[in-house]
Amino acid sequence: MKVEPLAVQHVAALEAASELPWLVEGLWLEQGVGFLGGHPKSCKSWLALDIALSVASRTRVLGHWPVPRGGGVLVFAAEDSPAMVRARFLGMAAARQVALEDVPIHLVLESSLRLESDGDQARLLATIEMLRPVLLILDPFVRMTSIDENSAQEVSRVLAFLRELQRSHAVAILVVHHVRKSAGSGNGGLALRGSGDFWAWSDTNLYLSRKQVGIELAVEQRCSKAPEPVFLELCDEEPSGPHLRMCESDPDPTAPAPLATRVLEHLEEQGGACKLDAIRAALRVRMQSLVDVLRELELKGRVRRVDGGWQVAPPAWPREPGETEAGSAEAQPAEG
Repeated sequence: MKVEPLAVQHVAALEAASELPWLVEGLWLEQGVGFLGGHPKSCKSWLALDIALSVASRTRVLGHWPVPRGGGVLVFAAEDSPAMVRARFLGMAAARQVALEDVPIHLVLESSLRLESDGDQARLLATIEMLRPVLLILDPFVRMTSIDENSAQEVSRVLAFLRELQRSHAVAILVVHHVRKSAGSGNGGLALRGSGDFWAWSDTNLYLSRKQVGIELAVEQRCSKAPEPVFLELCDEEPSGPHLRMCESDPDPTAPAPLATRVLEHLEEQGGACKLDAIRAALRVRMQSLVDVLRELELKGRVRRVDGGWQVAPPAWPREPGETEAGSAEAQPAEG
């Protein structure tokens, strides 16, 4: 049986590359796929919705990145109620003087979507065919699959479906995802939680991280130079309401963060109880200064002492001033 060779062409005869087609100029490629990553409470969903509204209304993302063409957007927000999503969009629309009823944004109302399910894949595909959006936002990945995020085989199947969806229907796909607890700034795609296939799949990745001076947005591009990181803030101004915006000026990167802020950030990154000696070694501060800060934070209900050391106190933690599950800081030795 004769075997057909693969199709080949001399490199000099290949079609010349055209200018990169941007959905959001310098930020997100037209028909590009990728992740918006960050720790919990780093305003990932806020930024995703800001991008959605900008693309649908052809207004600048965060008042900075232009949208050359724009078009319809389909959003699946697994962690927010429709009423909350609407409220957020209203504040953003008011801030840029856009009528929300005039922009082509649709929200998936299903309570569950499993991207590894043949049935849910077919329903998502039918919805894309019906609406023909230029951007699909899935927020967050962990709520849309029951797969093992660390399994390259399981992850690759889901990402292959999304890539085929992008190619067959010319739709850009932005997936909100978490980063590793230990991830710091500058780790790029290695910071994304789970399999390395997440990073390999992406054309663009956006990373949000809380700093002492604001929320840093870093961009990673496969095909172009990434812009410099910028700082964002969540503001609540009348009459528009809450919305995300860029800081008017870059904060001083050399300004040291207050020790209390550094302690809270370290405990949040670790995600569990930390020994006093380990905190001091990580932050490189005097023991007495650290003990004083922990006592102050304990009095404010921001941290608590447990058997394994110190950890961030949950918001609903019942407390009296200075009291924790193991007793007050004043009544305990400094060793943790």
